[in-house]
Amino acid sequence: MVIYSMGVSVDGFIADRDGAFAWSGPSNEQFGFHLAEVRGLGAYLMGRRLYETMLVWETEPSLRSDADRTAFADVWCALPKIVFSHTLDSVQGNARLARASLAEEVATALDATEGDVSIGGADLAAQAIQLGLVDELHMFRYPVVVGGGTPFLPPVTDEISLDLIETRTFGSRVVYECYRHVRDQSD
Repeated sequence: MVIYSMGVSVDGFIADRDGAFAWSGPSNEQFGFHLAEVRGLGAYLMGRRLYETMLVWETEPSLRSDADRTAFADVWCALPKIVFSHTLDSVQGNARLARASLAEEVATALDATEGDVSIGGADLAAQAIQLGLVDELHMFRYPVVVGGGTPFLPPVTDEISLDLIETRTFGSRVVYECYRHVRDQSD
């Protein structure tokens, strides 16, 4: 299964007009939820900006400040990552640069694991959604309106039917929503 999971504002943005997303920092309760989610992954496909943002979990020892953060860093470091970039010549840790098309890399990642595959980075996820490769959307809806920025979802030309699979409200009042793509017999 391919999952796209991100924090999102009430008005549908993962970053504001300045590219900031400080409003989406997880509470300890949410962090534990994210840890469990990442533990279930077999691979992570990401764009360059997300790769560079998440690299600190592999390089910054101060982030290992408690048991959950240490566990997350360990799981993140071990997780195979495929990075899509036109500007990077190399990547660090358990990551490699994508060599094939997005569809081919998704298929390869799914074939290599029994776990789920997550995809991140707004541009890369938008491409995957437009290609029909994303099976589930995991939204962590923060109680903030940012008025513009990087949208969680791309504009689409065809309707995408979804089933609401799960909701959960965290103590921080962030609402988790899990939607599964309803595929008809022709998909």
